[in-house]
Amino acid sequence: MKRGRPRKRVRVLAADKGYDSKQQRASLRKRGIRPQIPKRVWKTKKNKGRPIKISVTRTRYQQERCFAWYQRKYRRLVVRWERRKVYFDAFLDLATIHIWIQRILLVG
Repeated sequence: MKRGRPRKRVRVLAADKGYDSKQQRASLRKRGIRPQIPKRVWKTKKNKGRPIKISVTRTRYQQERCFAWYQRKYRRLVVRWERRKVYFDAFLDLATIHIWIQRILLVG
């Protein structure tokens, strides 16, 4: 006679998406265990919506560049200290005008 608590076989195993693979599911079924694992979304995801154009990446670079200019001199735009949108937009306009005047004076 064996000592200890009698062993019970697990019938269902619940796991997260990280364990979703065909090999894991097959090995569990082979042992008589039903896997309760959600499918990973990226395996079945289709590309929906408009296709990405090349010019989109160019405008993205321009936006990131502009944001970097704001970060360098106008930290309050990045942190957004203003509670009202009107004040934030006004300061954004002032910062843009200031950046463009500096660019024009340095280039011209």
